[in-house]
Amino acid sequence: MLYCAAATAALASASPAFAQAPAAPLAPTGFRVEALVGYDRIGSEGDHDDGVLFGIGAGYDAAVSQNISLGIDAEASDSTTKEYGVSAGRDLYAGVRLNVAVSPRGNVYVKGGYTNARAEYGDVHMDLDGFRLGVGGQYMVSGKTYVGAEYRYSNYQYDTERHQVALTLGTRF
Repeated sequence: MLYCAAATAALASASPAFAQAPAAPLAPTGFRVEALVGYDRIGSEGDHDDGVLFGIGAGYDAAVSQNISLGIDAEASDSTTKEYGVSAGRDLYAGVRLNVAVSPRGNVYVKGGYTNARAEYGDVHMDLDGFRLGVGGQYMVSGKTYVGAEYRYSNYQYDTERHQVALTLGTRF
């Protein structure tokens, strides 16, 4: 009889564990906005030059599972890169991103999409269409603020390529 009472008490106390709500997503979700700065290397036909990348980005991520979210990205950046009088002008990007949580505060991601860069020579502007692929990570430092790092490769018309390493500081809403 004592064993039956103990078993009943054990089952009664264990049953709420089965009724718990699913855990909150670890993968990042919601709107985000960020500032970025980093290294920029652009080249064409064997010639290249280095400079400083700077800009702003924004996006939205939606949870697919507890550890995975899908998002959209948009970015506007510029660069100090200049070679033979040709300046790398503004660069616009729009794409998609897959985030994977690696801890409650950190995630890694891959991204890809369309990019349009402007080359400037005096008053002459030429737009270059292409694609961008990237990989990066973010770490939540406090509340909704995060820091991150990203490598990205862009390939444009006329055999023009760009390699960038960007550091980010952002917030989620």
